[in-house]
Amino acid sequence: MTKQLLSLAFSLCLAGSVSTTVMAAEHSVLMLNSNATGIMAFEPALLNVAVGDTVKFIPKELGHNAESVANLIPAGATPFKGDLSTEIIVTIEQEGVYVIQCDPHSIMAMVAVIVAGKPTNLADIKAKSADYATKFVMNKERLNNILAQIK
Repeated sequence: MTKQLLSLAFSLCLAGSVSTTVMAAEHSVLMLNSNATGIMAFEPALLNVAVGDTVKFIPKELGHNAESVANLIPAGATPFKGDLSTEIIVTIEQEGVYVIQCDPHSIMAMVAVIVAGKPTNLADIKAKSADYATKFVMNKERLNNILAQIK
């Protein structure tokens, strides 16, 4: 009887770890020269994911990268920076709001936002993004418009 209970417990633990791995999703974000929202854009600009999901940033044209913006990610989250014109896959490990930019086109507001789970740090991101957005020379409301969509 003890052997059967131990075997059942082990099987349940194994099934739980397999289902966690299987449930993680992969999302794609395109890095584009233009789309319906204007020039230099991520598509989608707002992405909702679960903690543990991966996000693949795909450059559709040359000269783009994807990187987290300093101080505009959840506390304790690992920052990332992709190389120019190179796909990068990022695993989202912490709940909250992440602001992403294309470094060479950041002054053109080439930004995206990822929400992992609940937007626990949204108020902080909105407050800090005002200073970050002062460097935009075009698409000045893009980041505010994206953040306004988060509930």
